[in-house]
Amino acid sequence: MPRGARLDAPGSLHHVMVRGIERTAIVLDDKDRQDMLCRIGLAAEKTGTVIYAWSLMTNHAHLLLRSGSEGLPAFMRKVLTGYSVSFNKRHHRSGHLFQNRYKSILCEEEPYFIKLVSYIHLNPLRAGLVASLKELDRYPWSGNRALVGLADYSWQDTGYVLQQFGQTAGSARKAYREFVQEQLQLGRQPELTGGGLVRSAGGWSEVLSMRKRRERQFSDERILGSGAFVEKVLGEVGEAQKDMMPVRMRQSEAHELIEQECQAKGLSVGALLKGSRSGEYSALRRKFAGNLVSEFGLSHADVARMLGISRAGVSQLLRRK
Repeated sequence: MPRGARLDAPGSLHHVMVRGIERTAIVLDDKDRQDMLCRIGLAAEKTGTVIYAWSLMTNHAHLLLRSGSEGLPAFMRKVLTGYSVSFNKRHHRSGHLFQNRYKSILCEEEPYFIKLVSYIHLNPLRAGLVASLKELDRYPWSGNRALVGLADYSWQDTGYVLQQFGQTAGSARKAYREFVQEQLQLGRQPELTGGGLVRSAGGWSEVLSMRKRRERQFSDERILGSGAFVEKVLGEVGEAQKDMMPVRMRQSEAHELIEQECQAKGLSVGALLKGSRSGEYSALRRKFAGNLVSEFGLSHADVARMLGISRAGVSQLLRRK
């Protein structure tokens, strides 16, 4: 069953993770890596997305970004869809390249922003792609090199990041290096890759303590932040957890899901939109109709256009469910 809509609004801070399907490589050489970075830069410019940190590994990638006016789904679709097509053509393969949907965690800026910058940029060192922080400074496939002044990417906002560490470039870079060194000693820090009650509360021991005190703590797997931050976000989203995303964003997210499902089943989005009545297309419509209305909050007319049927057809599918 399709997952619910992502939490997103223009200006939201996200930690995004994409992985190769079945842990396979998403880059095979430097030409692939350069292609991925080029697409990130172009998509960021077109959608108004701000990139603060990034790390391109062998079978996965991390991004810390602030979503632009078009929303996170539009940015990610521009990056991943084009890259997948290019990668498959270049390496004579077919089928999915990325594992399911990318993972996105909406993050509370304080205290997580600088921790996430460090965590993402330390990935090559933790994975053994480089042997030391000195080597990491020259590693070309993460944003760390730009923060220490050895590279420049027009789409990476190094200025905002360095402002968190000092008022001058020199002092900020020194403080940033020291912070990264400190964070390296803390290990993998799995709490920075997801949300949920344990992370919102500050650890399992605190969860148990809260239960004894019969205190309520707000949490959500899609959010990394304090209980108060989670409560605020969910309060803004509302009971159905969909008002935070404008209709255009929800439509974009739904379209992304449909495209991925078609690709996974070897179906044509074009044939779906033209109203193909073959069994596979009918099954796909049955699978999505209810969720697009109830979870994404889309109108019957919107769903009808996305599934290639009439509004009466949507109503009929909903009655059957």
